[in-house]
Amino acid sequence: MLARHHDPIVAIATAPGRGAVGIVRVSGKGLEALVQALCGRALKAREATFLPFRDAQGHAIDQGLALYFPGPHSYTGEDVLELQAHGGPVVLQLLLARCLEAGAAIDAATGQPTLPGLRVAQPGEFTERAFLNDKIDLAQAEAVADLIDASTEAAARSASRSLTGAFSEEIHGLRDALIHLRMLVEATLDFPEEEIDFLRKADAHGQLLNLKQTLARVLQRARQGALLREGIKVVIAGQPNAGKSSLLNALAGAELAIVTPIAGTTRDKVQQTIQIEGVPLHIIDTAGLRDSDDEVERIGIARAWDAIATADAVLFLHDLSRQSDTEYLAGELTIERALTHKVPESVPVIDVWNKLDCAGPDVVSAQGAEATGRRPAVRLSARTGEGLDALRQVLLQVAGWQAAPEGVCIARARHVDALRAVAAHLDTAQTQLQLAASALDLLAEELRLAQNALSTITGEFTSEDLLGVIFSSFCIGK
Repeated sequence: MLARHHDPIVAIATAPGRGAVGIVRVSGKGLEALVQALCGRALKAREATFLPFRDAQGHAIDQGLALYFPGPHSYTGEDVLELQAHGGPVVLQLLLARCLEAGAAIDAATGQPTLPGLRVAQPGEFTERAFLNDKIDLAQAEAVADLIDASTEAAARSASRSLTGAFSEEIHGLRDALIHLRMLVEATLDFPEEEIDFLRKADAHGQLLNLKQTLARVLQRARQGALLREGIKVVIAGQPNAGKSSLLNALAGAELAIVTPIAGTTRDKVQQTIQIEGVPLHIIDTAGLRDSDDEVERIGIARAWDAIATADAVLFLHDLSRQSDTEYLAGELTIERALTHKVPESVPVIDVWNKLDCAGPDVVSAQGAEATGRRPAVRLSARTGEGLDALRQVLLQVAGWQAAPEGVCIARARHVDALRAVAAHLDTAQTQLQLAASALDLLAEELRLAQNALSTITGEFTSEDLLGVIFSSFCIGK
């Protein structure tokens, strides 16, 4: 553990700005003297006490509730003091400064600072202390930030399940099964002179198959959890006046983008996050794709192609009312060719045939108008809303979302990557197991690597650099 992890820390734990209540939080060892300096008295453990918070001259800065949580029965596992004051930024800054001043003050009895080394906490450092002091594991620590950042109700509920340890329990179950399998292999390696086939008698092959099947189920739920957390980036592309801005407004249920009959109204990206069945979708409206002499419009078109190149899914909007316009159809063909080169094959392109309400009867009744290879296609009217539900379902399908069972826990891309690495090692281990005695060393190594990959999820096998990346994304005071 780094030296900084032993320093007492303090921070404002509530969001910046004005509010009814604001909290200043302190964590460290031996906070009794600091409590006395700020509150003028000792506090009962885990009991809210209403009192004035005083400066060095004994004048009240504010009055509010003080709570003292002696370690290890606290959020961080250390002694924790929380001062709940009025939520004005000046008041909270005064309390923060008073804590630092009191911590540095020399105690007359000992000749030492009241709380040596007290400093302002770094982002996520309170939760990092909780992880380092074994109050929570790494997956639970990440769930704290995910619960705060949740953009949908489903994501919040899933993050709450992960915070209670539901996801970690699944990982620990996989780890225990993996450790048991490793034990059998190691026993065979350690006692080669014994004519006892530990692996065959213990059905190591069957245990490995069961482990892989359980892993596949956990991986599938983790993908769903990662989708709830991350969502997908969906870019609306097409020629000017195809109805891109109208579609964004219809999906968002609000007038976010300007809609006019004038071609080229949208000059820059307009983004809005919506949710479909709890899955966040980051919808981006872009400038109409065409050749233009207007410098500003050309910049907007270049940004549109940049957004398309980094999209998780593309809605290619077609105008059903212009299917007999030769110039328009030539523009469609140009965009189609560009999409083929600029969009990776792994990124789904959905053909959206818009303006169903403006199309003639011959176009409406045609069955082949939207057939573009094997790509998903939807007919709709952004103006009337007809077909929007069908588009929402197609978006969920291309995102990989399945009807969410209640047990889905929030997950991150790194969790999914770790589980995929475990699956790859188990696949190799299965091959080595089939070779039996000639490959036991390699089998043992693949199982060890699988366990290490699994342990990175909960933090049992994690580098200091990874911890720094994870906790730096937290808000200060959490």
